[in-house]
Amino acid sequence: MMEDTYGIKYSRPEVVLLQETGLGVAETAARTCYDSFQNSENEVIQHIEEKMPSREMCEDINKIEESTLLDDLAWTYFHHSILEHANLSFLVRGTSRGVLQEHARHRIQAISVRSTRYTMSSIINAFVASKHGGDKDFFIDKILGFNMFVTLDEVYNKIEIGAIYEKLDYQSKIVEDFHLIAVAKSSLPFIEELEGDAEALFNALESGKKKRNVGDAFKHIITDNVKVDMVVTFNLRSLKNYFTLRDSGAAYFQIKWLAQAMMKATPSKYLDLIVKKK
Repeated sequence: MMEDTYGIKYSRPEVVLLQETGLGVAETAARTCYDSFQNSENEVIQHIEEKMPSREMCEDINKIEESTLLDDLAWTYFHHSILEHANLSFLVRGTSRGVLQEHARHRIQAISVRSTRYTMSSIINAFVASKHGGDKDFFIDKILGFNMFVTLDEVYNKIEIGAIYEKLDYQSKIVEDFHLIAVAKSSLPFIEELEGDAEALFNALESGKKKRNVGDAFKHIITDNVKVDMVVTFNLRSLKNYFTLRDSGAAYFQIKWLAQAMMKATPSKYLDLIVKKK
């Protein structure tokens, strides 16, 4: 999806719910607080009064779809700690590095993000190829094909890529043995063998062994405009806080888009406990 914001077109992130733990554990936690298992509308919860749950009972607990007690505690008594026993995990594709800075402010979450340390080889390979048979335009055209920015304006993205080229070009002139930090040792012979044929050199470098941790030397070349993918897990209480802060008029627009996409991917049984009905 495209969005024209501040004169620049952006792509919006995509979100899928990977895993949900259900409401049953949260209700069990709440019933434990009040010793009120018999008052549950869910029969399996009532049986906890009599005995410790079996494996079969635990499976049934995790299938619970509704809980009147959780609704009362969430909206009448504001006893939100019990919501921490429900967790949801989302796969996010195509948000930006800039959003990661915003996410870092949410303390209670588990987050795993596409690593620039391990995933920058293609950019560096394109630069090396451009210096041995190509030129700056070769580099720009090659990187444009990677679809690596959340911005969709080709002119703007060419400016971004041109800046990446200039940074790498400067670094290549001041660092001794630049190729040793840019290319895997086993791929170094390709540079001499394919001198003058940028496309063939790029393809050979791409097919060869990837330089380990190549991003350690080159993370500085990319900006907050670069796309990242991540898996993020929130407990329901933290997700409530996230949606409250990030689906608001004061939120940074890109993280607002992400919060809205996550909200769409969240089943209503959870939203009913954390998002006020309008």
